[in-house]
Amino acid sequence: MFDIRIICDEVDTPEITKTLAETFILRAIRQLPTRNSHKIRLYVAADQRPQPLTPHNAYALAPSIVSEIGWTANAAASRQFGQQMGREFWLRKAAVLDRIALVDGDQGIQSDAAEVAADAARRLIDLDRATGYDSDPRSYVRNAYADWRRHQ
Repeated sequence: MFDIRIICDEVDTPEITKTLAETFILRAIRQLPTRNSHKIRLYVAADQRPQPLTPHNAYALAPSIVSEIGWTANAAASRQFGQQMGREFWLRKAAVLDRIALVDGDQGIQSDAAEVAADAARRLIDLDRATGYDSDPRSYVRNAYADWRRHQ
């Protein structure tokens, strides 16, 4: 985490805040007048936004697609009626669907795999209450999966 201090005109504050939010993960913003009260001081606590991993790096330690399909099917079939599936299930499901969509894209196969993978990614994003991945939900899955595999 790091801190940013900006001195600007009050009318520029919304645009500056918007631009910062597109570049960083904002934790807190404090707004105070300057000593002469003609400008505004913004104090922003922020984190660097993680760069999306390449699919190859994200899934380097992943089991085969067939194995992951088997795992997700088995996990879904073994749950009791009414039991909610946990984060690991949704993460692995979203990751395997992303991998299938990548294969389809690489091979020029026309399918709805990318749309299905994005829907699964949004489900994981909602579960994690993550923000900032509206434009590319599948990159969230790649980062989350790589992080999860590193800690296995």
